[in-house]
Amino acid sequence: KLSINAFDYNCHLDLIKLLRQEGELVKLRRARQKMSELFPLTEEIWLDWLKDEIKMASESSEREKVYELFEKAVKDYICPEIWLEYAQYSIGGIGQEGGIEKVRAIFERALTAVGLHVTKGTALWEAYREFENAILETAQPAPGSVPSPEQQQMLCSQLEKIHTLFRRQLGIPLLDMEASYAEYEEWSEDPIPETTIKNYKRALQQLEKCKPYEEALLGAETPKLAEYQAYIDFEMKAGDPARIQLIYERALAENCLVPDLWARYNQYLDRQLKVKELVLSAHDRAVRNCPWTVGLWIRYLLAMERHRVDHGVISEMFEKALNAGFIQATDYVEIWQAYLDYLRRRVDFTQDSSKELEELRSAFARAVEYLKQEVEERFSESGDPSCTIMQNWARVEARLCNNMQKARELWDNIMTKGNAKYANMWLEYYNLERAHGDTQHCRKALHRAVQCTSDYPEHVCEVLLTLERIEGTLEDWDAAVQKTENRLARVNEQRAKAAEKEAALAKQEEEKAEQRKQARAEKKASKKAKKPRIGDKRKADDDDEGEWGQEEEEQPSKRHKGDGDGVLLEEDMEVETGLFGRSGPEKPDRPANQKEKASTSRKDIPKVLHDSSKDKVTVFVSNLSYSMADPEVKLKELFESCGEVAEIRPVFSNKGTFRGYCYVEFKEEKSALQALGLDRKVVEGRPMFVSPCVDKNKNPDFKVFRYSTTLEKHKLFISGLPFSCTKEELEDLCKAHGNVKDIRLVTNRAGKPKGLAYVEYENEAQASQAVLKMDGLTVKEHVIKVAISNPPLRKLPDKPEAGRASLFAAPRQVYGARGKGRTQLSMMPRALQRQSNPVAKAENGMVQNSPAASSEPPEEPKKMSNADFAKMLLKK
Repeated sequence: KLSINAFDYNCHLDLIKLLRQEGELVKLRRARQKMSELFPLTEEIWLDWLKDEIKMASESSEREKVYELFEKAVKDYICPEIWLEYAQYSIGGIGQEGGIEKVRAIFERALTAVGLHVTKGTALWEAYREFENAILETAQPAPGSVPSPEQQQMLCSQLEKIHTLFRRQLGIPLLDMEASYAEYEEWSEDPIPETTIKNYKRALQQLEKCKPYEEALLGAETPKLAEYQAYIDFEMKAGDPARIQLIYERALAENCLVPDLWARYNQYLDRQLKVKELVLSAHDRAVRNCPWTVGLWIRYLLAMERHRVDHGVISEMFEKALNAGFIQATDYVEIWQAYLDYLRRRVDFTQDSSKELEELRSAFARAVEYLKQEVEERFSESGDPSCTIMQNWARVEARLCNNMQKARELWDNIMTKGNAKYANMWLEYYNLERAHGDTQHCRKALHRAVQCTSDYPEHVCEVLLTLERIEGTLEDWDAAVQKTENRLARVNEQRAKAAEKEAALAKQEEEKAEQRKQARAEKKASKKAKKPRIGDKRKADDDDEGEWGQEEEEQPSKRHKGDGDGVLLEEDMEVETGLFGRSGPEKPDRPANQKEKASTSRKDIPKVLHDSSKDKVTVFVSNLSYSMADPEVKLKELFESCGEVAEIRPVFSNKGTFRGYCYVEFKEEKSALQALGLDRKVVEGRPMFVSPCVDKNKNPDFKVFRYSTTLEKHKLFISGLPFSCTKEELEDLCKAHGNVKDIRLVTNRAGKPKGLAYVEYENEAQASQAVLKMDGLTVKEHVIKVAISNPPLRKLPDKPEAGRASLFAAPRQVYGARGKGRTQLSMMPRALQRQSNPVAKAENGMVQNSPAASSEPPEEPKKMSNADFAKMLLKK
């Protein structure tokens, strides 16, 4: 796998793990070296590697290799554990020449790097003191002997070193510093100086200020970015550079793949500390961790130039940036522009020719060719459509090199790349000619601009006339006026034709819409004409339709097959009465027993009433199987795991069949919140939808759609998957490119896969890498497409469909470019979504404002709450 893709981070880890298990030490060392060349290694990887090398290092030459390895390890991240391991390992070489001084030097470097670490710094200070105490023990004279002056001087010097360590430590806010103070009191034969006590108390006060931030970090979950940022802001206000640097390093050790964090850290180092080794090291680690971020590479090049790094090193770093694998075509334009700016600043333009100038021109030519060949081939688009690099090249040639001939050649090339139709491009060239060229070329450029510009021709015409008004002859003026008049006449003619065409198309659309509307009206009228007339009007008391907030059964226009009484549904009866009144032949009255039977069959169906005051303890459950037997028992078993269930109210149709949804009411609100976690749980082969019980009339801003509809840089959208692909198979495929937090396979309402999936990574860096590696991959003979998740916005309609007004005047939902997915189920029942435009009934059975009686559009119905709708249905 690594021979195919050397940048597969997880594959490197797997190989190292296997080689370590097998004990292949030589191959293991080689594998670790290859990985360290490509990536910064984490603290755990370094510690494992160092411990393995320490076991094998027996000779002094091998110890030197371990020291070199430690030096590499402490450069990747600032880790207290690695520094402590380094210092303790160095103690083993104390017997060599200069061994003690080498150990002290390593301890001092460690204290500089992590000695201020509030929670882990104490261990390093204690280890340093133990080392100095051990030396003190060896310097003690034998019992009963009198120490020589040299021994006495050595003892005093060693004691002073330990005193100094105690005093330095007590002046720093560290965890458990009270214990260190008590230890110093016990160890020291002399009283603790007032200065040390004062510094200690000041450090204690500072520790109290730091504790809330340390506790927040301790209790937070990875990546802790917000907590670290708050800590950084606190330290920035305090203004101690060493502490600011340390907290940045702590944050980056846990968030090494966050480009913005690296950018803020490097900006601080560039502007505040300005220490060359420190600044360049941080920039180098930033681009090694986030090589896909062009901004980090640009800052690195600027920092190298700022600290006067050798030109060859900067050029080599630029070549690395080109091979970093940026994810946008424009990134390559930015990095080239930064490098060309650097090369331009190296040139002495007072000389006619120089090595630096030739290098700059060669780089410009290479940049143009690179963007044309490499970038356009890879991204199938130009990263520089406005040819900004060629424009800058032309400006350099004209302004700095006085070479207008080369500048004109470049602008001619720019115009042939599709830019001749833009007025601003011509005016940019005109301004360059005006400043560094001559009037003849200015006039020529403007004449071409008048002929070619299609976006703002009036503007270039005005500029041409202004030029001739100031500098042109009468012949030049006449030619310019004729040219501009002819051009503007053609432009106006084209615009008029386009407007006529647009108006004609709009008219055609209106006519087609009117024809469709008329056809629907005729079809509706013909259907109603075929229906039998009903003389008696049903009263509201006999209404058997679903209650408010519930989904009604779809009302067929025909009689129910199998019903012996041939009863028509209420909606049919109202429509027939409204259209024809009592003018048609009346049907004979049905026998009383049939009427009684129909009424009884409807009254036996329990009405599901919902009290909106109990919304907080109630959830709405839908997409259940219609064939579910005894839904109350089934759902009670399911939801009892969330808390005590007060009541389950399934919704039934007029015939008494289960409608696939219900209300589940709990005793406590926390149980209802916990029940939301059962959303999309598969029940009898179908994903069950569980949503909050919310009255949308009182909460119009409530969003049922739970998934983001904006760009999600840490999440991928995958299409083209085989339907047989499982979540586990997809996870195995995706985890090779980062830590997968969640995978969602998109299914229809029946739970069948649609070949789509959303994959969420820990951060945008891993997602970006996954796009590069997985897009176009073949999975089970299916070529998949992978992109950063960017769901389309959901637009509202301009106007509701004619003749179909919503029951609550709520606008119909319009879906985005992908259409309405079957899993995007609205939590409002379909009966309330359906825009049915019922005919208003009068007391005598006749309608008011029927379509036949008035051609004016009906008034928009007044919005009603659940309580209003209940009163309307139950007022009689």
